[in-house]
Amino acid sequence: MAATTQVDMPGKPTETVTAVLDTATAAIQNFHPINKIHQHLCAFHFYGDDMTRQVEAHHFCSHQSEDLRQCLIYDGDGPDARLIGVEYLVSEELFLALPEAEKPLWHSHEYEVRSGVLFMPRVPGPIERRALEQVCRTYGKTFHFWQVDRGDRLPLGPPQLMMALTRDGQLREDLAKDVESRYGVSFEKEREKREYMEGQAKGIHPLANGAGKGLRLVLTEVDLPPVSSVPRAFV
Repeated sequence: MAATTQVDMPGKPTETVTAVLDTATAAIQNFHPINKIHQHLCAFHFYGDDMTRQVEAHHFCSHQSEDLRQCLIYDGDGPDARLIGVEYLVSEELFLALPEAEKPLWHSHEYEVRSGVLFMPRVPGPIERRALEQVCRTYGKTFHFWQVDRGDRLPLGPPQLMMALTRDGQLREDLAKDVESRYGVSFEKEREKREYMEGQAKGIHPLANGAGKGLRLVLTEVDLPPVSSVPRAFV
């Protein structure tokens, strides 16, 4: 199932020689980091400075430890899906240990999970809910590099800090209906089945989710020291 943001990819179609080379290297090399991916989560992100800009986000995640997982984010789950960002998920314990200035860059997942809008495509309900009991208590930090919602054919501009839904009325109805239709899910029905789930033990931290404010990443020009001023190490 492909996301609605798909557009024609720039450049000419992949040539036969390239495909053959890809097949040969795939048989020789290992892909351990990618092969650790074990989980597919579908949710929605909005831009840290504009809640009206919302994107369907497919997370392909691997556990680095019980308290940390890392996710590649695509705009769909089909073979032509585009890699648009990354997200790191941490436990409440790791989040609380972060510097105060860092915390606003992270968002909570409790509402997403308990409302039903974060789901695992094609996973049976009982298994899905058991897995999401853990996600419900985590915080995430997300950057998108490709602004597919505005039709960019390539990843343009600086990375964009993304946030997650935290209450009813934020998710665009057209996005919700489209995803529910394509995946055969009902967010409202799933919400009822997740009422028992618990979020952070100490509640959502007041500095999380942008501390309630919009956040935008801004690039600033700085003087670049000449190469001669950089220390060099000789062996």
